[in-house]
Amino acid sequence: MRVLIAEDEKKIAEFIRRGLKEEGYAADLAHTGPDALRLAEENPYDLLLLDVMLPGLDGLAVCAKLRQGGFAAPILMLTAKDRVEDKVKGLDSGANDYLTKPFAFEELLARIRALLRARPAEASTRLTAGDIALDLAAHKASLAGKELDLSAKEFSLLEYLVRNKGRIVTRTMIAEHVWDINFDTGTNVIDVYINYLRNKLEKKPAKKVIHTVRGKGYILKD
Repeated sequence: MRVLIAEDEKKIAEFIRRGLKEEGYAADLAHTGPDALRLAEENPYDLLLLDVMLPGLDGLAVCAKLRQGGFAAPILMLTAKDRVEDKVKGLDSGANDYLTKPFAFEELLARIRALLRARPAEASTRLTAGDIALDLAAHKASLAGKELDLSAKEFSLLEYLVRNKGRIVTRTMIAEHVWDINFDTGTNVIDVYINYLRNKLEKKPAKKVIHTVRGKGYILKD
């Protein structure tokens, strides 16, 4: 999952980014309203964490403009304002949820998981492809009933492939959804992680799961 963190307090933004990265999320940062608006319009984010008090353009305006432009991903407002009328303004501008500062990081994670689960196309927390099963809530993967030992990035890559099983996904698509905006497309990191997964999923030579489509990308088949 790829998340945009729009927060002008850089220490808080970096703390959230590091925490989400440890949980397997790809996260980009924006410190002003105009930057948040631009990044959200240019990139396929799965969720937006949006501080209300952003310089240049406040979070309420950013949220409203994004919704007017068709931005469909969940938006979680972050703010120090805890008055009912402030929360109402945030929700009326198009936000899905509202979290008051200071907050526990565990609560932020729980709210993110809840918002991602609530999306109509992805309501289930369990994904399958052949013998592969993913438990998104527990962040666990198994193959034919046996739990796989995956790193956070390996899990994120496998989740993206399973969500798109039977479809070709390009390296650009993978980079956009599994890595962040700072990813160097000139490296072979994606190929390396594909090989990591193959070594863990394809125990038998004849059991090929992740196929390379020359000149296009990869496809995971049941």
